Amino acid sequence: MKLYLIAGEASGDLHGSNLMKALLKENSNVSFRFWGGDRMAQIGGQPRKHIKELAFMGFIEVILNLTTILKNIKFCKQDILEFKPDALILIDYPGFNLRIAKWAKANNIKVLYYISPQIWAWKQKRGHLIREVVDEMYCILPFEQEFYKKFQVDAHFVGHPLIDAIDEFQKNEFDKVRFLNQNNLDGRPILALLPGSRKQEIKIKLPLMLQAAQKYASSHQIVIAGAPNLDAAYYCKICGDKKAKIVFGLTYDLLSSSELALVTSGTATLETALFGVPQVVCYKGSPISYHIAKRLIKVSYISLVNLILNKDLVTELIQDECNAKRMQEELDKIIVGGKSETITHGYQELQSMLGGSGASRRTAQHMLKSILKR
Repeated sequence: MKLYLIAGEASGDLHGSNLMKALLKENSNVSFRFWGGDRMAQIGGQPRKHIKELAFMGFIEVILNLTTILKNIKFCKQDILEFKPDALILIDYPGFNLRIAKWAKANNIKVLYYISPQIWAWKQKRGHLIREVVDEMYCILPFEQEFYKKFQVDAHFVGHPLIDAIDEFQKNEFDKVRFLNQNNLDGRPILALLPGSRKQEIKIKLPLMLQAAQKYASSHQIVIAGAPNLDAAYYCKICGDKKAKIVFGLTYDLLSSSELALVTSGTATLETALFGVPQVVCYKGSPISYHIAKRLIKVSYISLVNLILNKDLVTELIQDECNAKRMQEELDKIIVGGKSETITHGYQELQSMLGGSGASRRTAQHMLKSILKR
């Protein structure tokens, strides 16, 4: 059985690798060709494009890189036809993947979509397109399956794969002492900074996070989660003489060791919650992108934590509110104001809503059954 997978971001690479492992466990004769990152490459198969070539963020950035994106689409279509897969598995990354889904459906290629695009937040009319071009949708958030019913999309809630990824990490018996020693960290509490994985968002948010964190430099260690697709020089230029250390490819180690965190909105907010780390969520985009998004987005929250719980558990600092002074005010509430306990209780409720472990296995079983049925 031949499967073609497309993941365009770091989170997709993580979930794609776990799905590939689960598919191989269910059927050892599966072969892969894929777009993804280092994690997917470790599983095996034929890598075609790396995520570092694919991550474009925001309306303006997409327009500026439109020529590259169109070339990637053309290459992708030719590559799929050459491989002749039994199914195409698309992982999130909707701007690109929905284009490919429409083309694949027209070419009689089975389309399975893992991790729904967040169309419930904006562009809800895409539900009609998804019904036409996607054979089956595998949802990882509990409210998504119900959302798709009104569009008559064949959708399954499989649970959130982050639970599997974190369970796997914890089974490997994380050694905090070794992590601290190897990264020249001492025993003081750690304030983690998770500024994202794309240059555009890091450039905007990391300076603000660093500025806020300096207030705690004597009592806490400030540690930045570096994106694996970027090098230390990029971060050092932003940090300048501010007190902070950087770790690469060790985000879970960092979260396991941290007391609190400043986190860019996105998947990292949920990861931070599942590790039980009280957080302040930060979002700041280019003014044009922000004002366009503000008019389109139809949800009350930007963090997955608050969205899933449907309540304001963790503070979200958005655009003008995303500044050093406000970050410090919210961190103070966690450190000395008692908010840490409230957040921790909310995290327990969150975990119970996410479907438990086994999301990758359930998704693999659904997919293989669907492909074989065809």
